[in-house]
Amino acid sequence: MKFVSEAVVPQGEFDGSAVANGEPALPTSFAWHSEILTIAAVRSTRRGLKEDRGDVYLKRHYYEVELADGRTATFYIDRQAKPGRPRWWLYTISA
Repeated sequence: MKFVSEAVVPQGEFDGSAVANGEPALPTSFAWHSEILTIAAVRSTRRGLKEDRGDVYLKRHYYEVELADGRTATFYIDRQAKPGRPRWWLYTISA
């Protein structure tokens, strides 16, 4: 896996099946540099927490996915992104 940590732009439709579990809807694809990363399957999900002054907050939702071209990638959504700032990020991608 290659560490990327770059903002990506959601494309296409959103998969709303995760909303029933209290998770954000995952886009079906993302624009990254000059390519479109299309999600074929979600392998796993996890949550990232943040502690602030004794309280614990849900900061990020991570999605490990298989892309349509066979690579794997991890995306996350920053739940506390300020307005006008990127919310979706490409965290890692296989070579």
